[in-house]
Amino acid sequence: MRRNARSRLGSLIPQSYDSLVIVVLVAAGLVVLAAVLGYIVGGVLVPRLKARHTRIEAEQAGLTMSQVLDLIVLASHSGIAVVDRFHDVVLFNPRAEELGLVVDRAIEARAWAAANEVLDTGRPVEVDLSAKTPVRGRGRIAVRGYAQLLSQEDRRFVVLFADDDSEVARMEATRRDFVANVSHELKTPVGAMSLLAEALLESADDPESVRHFGERVLTESRRLGNMVGELIALSRLQGAEKLPDLEPIAVDEVIDEAIRRSTLTAENAGIVVTTDKPSGLEVMGDRTLLVTALSNLVENAIAYSPTGSPVSVSRALRGDDVAIAVTDRGIGIAKENQERVFERFFRVDKARSRSTGGTGLGLAIAKHVAANHNGSITLWSKLGTGSTFTLAIPAHLEDADDSADSPSAGDAPATSGPTRKTTQPERPTQVATNSEANR
Repeated sequence: MRRNARSRLGSLIPQSYDSLVIVVLVAAGLVVLAAVLGYIVGGVLVPRLKARHTRIEAEQAGLTMSQVLDLIVLASHSGIAVVDRFHDVVLFNPRAEELGLVVDRAIEARAWAAANEVLDTGRPVEVDLSAKTPVRGRGRIAVRGYAQLLSQEDRRFVVLFADDDSEVARMEATRRDFVANVSHELKTPVGAMSLLAEALLESADDPESVRHFGERVLTESRRLGNMVGELIALSRLQGAEKLPDLEPIAVDEVIDEAIRRSTLTAENAGIVVTTDKPSGLEVMGDRTLLVTALSNLVENAIAYSPTGSPVSVSRALRGDDVAIAVTDRGIGIAKENQERVFERFFRVDKARSRSTGGTGLGLAIAKHVAANHNGSITLWSKLGTGSTFTLAIPAHLEDADDSADSPSAGDAPATSGPTRKTTQPERPTQVATNSEANR
């Protein structure tokens, strides 16, 4: 029996040991699991919950004043930089780098000189920060800078502002050129009239000379009057006066009136002006301005065409625009001058322009009329072949229900869509890009 008891006891000891190991392993696993859960909860979930809570509170409370000021500085169209007396840039926005106020996180030399002056005197200073070399694709950028103390109480910091002044500088240069051109152009007929008046006084006993010089005075006075009138018209088109309200205008009527105005000029030059058949098209515009622009194009074509050559006017619907093309078989325009023909007082042939009484403003007026109607004017020309000026104005298209009954250019069938297709004019014109440039 004693032997049996020992054998039973020996068999129970390994079983108890295995159970103990299992218990220890389970406990260790629970500890590890608890640690992992604690890390997930404490290290991941809690921070996320706190961040979410903070975000919700911020959304409910809105932006702080500091955040609002930061956003204003970042979004400003002006370059802004704050510098201290040690030449350290304390703050700047991206625009300051774009305009060259800050270069490689350091204040630009001319700006630093202005800042030093402000630190010494306490008075605001203006400084020219224009680029020393032209920027590719833009030309020379004009940048105006302004420096002042950030605070009168704390005179350690200077705030500098930079603004792109390129457009203002360009407009000022254009104004100076315009004044110089006007002065020169007005001086010519005034000087001629003065000389002719002296000749008249000296020829008082010669009726033929009086008649001759009197006619010359009359010609120059008319030229001077035309120039002043066209300058006034150009000034109005460039914004000196409010443009009249636009209304639907029949293109056929505009063409007929423009040709009628040019009849006498064409007859004197021995030129016949022809046109294609009526189209029934309409544009949104001012009738007087459109007739003036088209008359200038027709008279320009007549002035630069040889005697007996044709001048034609055609119309067509191209996309959403009505294109009115004036084509001549004249002397043509050299490639290098095509970029300038729309400039005020520019003439391809000055002698011919003077003999025909041209002012050099006709094409400039036509260009501005087109621009004020949200349209464009383009040019194709070849020396010895002729030129085509095309005036494109947004079409006034009727509703789908009415468009079926409205004729289109070239008797093309009407469609129910927002635009109508049409055939091309009888003489297809090659149109170049719109120049910022009068024969």
